[in-house]
Amino acid sequence: MFNAKNTSLQLISWLEDYFRENAAPETKAVIGISGGKDSSIACALCVAALGKERVLGVLMPQGYQDDIGFSYDLCQTLGIKYVKINIAAPALNIYAELERSGLTPNTVATFNTPARLRMTTLYAVSAIVSGRVINTCNLSEEWVGYSTKFGDSAGDLSPFSLLTVTEVKAVGHYLGLPDRFIEKIPVDGLCGKTDEENLGFTYEVLDKYIRTGVCENKEIKARIDRLNEMNLHKLKPMPVFKYNG
Repeated sequence: MFNAKNTSLQLISWLEDYFRENAAPETKAVIGISGGKDSSIACALCVAALGKERVLGVLMPQGYQDDIGFSYDLCQTLGIKYVKINIAAPALNIYAELERSGLTPNTVATFNTPARLRMTTLYAVSAIVSGRVINTCNLSEEWVGYSTKFGDSAGDLSPFSLLTVTEVKAVGHYLGLPDRFIEKIPVDGLCGKTDEENLGFTYEVLDKYIRTGVCENKEIKARIDRLNEMNLHKLKPMPVFKYNG
């Protein structure tokens, strides 16, 4: 059974060790704050490990974001500083340049480009403030490819990549983060559907399958297996030609 207290304390110790061994005393944890559970819990974790003075939130709406209030609320609740950088203009500029070159952006491009622009923004901020970018992906989403390669799947260190959604939420509860941040239903921000509606199954079912190998619904099991196989390239290191001389 998952022990939220032990895991949370180990995560805090791990973060403390990383920043002590790999960063200067003033180095900050730089986190993209979407208002969702993962970035909120990662932010609370970094505050617990480093103190609020060493955590910087980066809000990156793409034009108008109707739930950005959650991001502001989180930063105020944890007492951290934040910056807001709107990525709408650079995204539109890229699409316009693609059009001028004779390429029409498709849904894959328009879905992944903003995620990669956000990561570019995080590293720009990190360079300016002497920071380390915190990856906020979890095992459940990465298992089925619900992340963008070189986008939200990038970062300098990742506290949750081996924890399921259920386990990450348990860490959030242990840290004392208010339920409104932990239980907020994730929406993709594009078509208005929840993550679970897009996936075709719940995280509860997915997490159980990941941890126990049990999935009673054969169709859902087959879908999870197919998504995992299709997206393994996101989890594996980039193939490198082995030169023998």
